[in-house]
Amino acid sequence: MNWLTGISLFLLTVAVMEGVAYAAHRWIMHGPGWFLHESHHRERPGMFELNDLYAAIFAVPSFVMLLGGVQLGWWPGFTWIGAGIAAYGAIYFGFHDVIVHRRVPHRYVPRSTYMKRIMQAHRLHHAVEGKHGTVSFGFLYAPRAEVLKAQLKKNGGVRR
Repeated sequence: MNWLTGISLFLLTVAVMEGVAYAAHRWIMHGPGWFLHESHHRERPGMFELNDLYAAIFAVPSFVMLLGGVQLGWWPGFTWIGAGIAAYGAIYFGFHDVIVHRRVPHRYVPRSTYMKRIMQAHRLHHAVEGKHGTVSFGFLYAPRAEVLKAQLKKNGGVRR
């Protein structure tokens, strides 16, 4: 496989992972997987929360594809796809856990319109207590705050 195809697969995988993350967040984490995700919507007493297990769960396909593509002689595209999944996980960790939730202390202040929009969308997601009625389930893409506020109002408003 040539490097251009590989890089294309990698970038496509990172983009597709936003849709996968959206679907998992909306229909799994705020559905049957709430028993793990609920810890993320509550005050965290220490460094870790039960929701962190999702990172390990989502790392499995990446690990398997990287292992297969690099060591087991599978189709080389699996290496690039596995790397794309891992890259999305790293981007998610950087944005979500470090920048938004400040699980690692820092002095970063968002200045770009994009970063302000992402952070506002995530704050609006957390404005609802419980698993129902919330908005903004993606992370690298978010609708404008006005759209999300209208959705919150339609869903019954903020419950915190």
